[in-house]
Amino acid sequence: MTLAHFLDGLRCASCGVLNVLWLDAMRGLVECSECGQIALTFPEVGEEVR
Repeated sequence: MTLAHFLDGLRCASCGVLNVLWLDAMRGLVECSECGQIALTFPEVGEEVR
């Protein structure tokens, strides 16, 4: 089981539904709970996280 965070105020680019996106930071994925579309995320190169 992974911890996912709800992304409030964003629309799915595929189906256009508002407030259905979840971020799985451990796997680096954003998933739409409505249509199942998955997008890979990655950090900006060269940025230091504090």
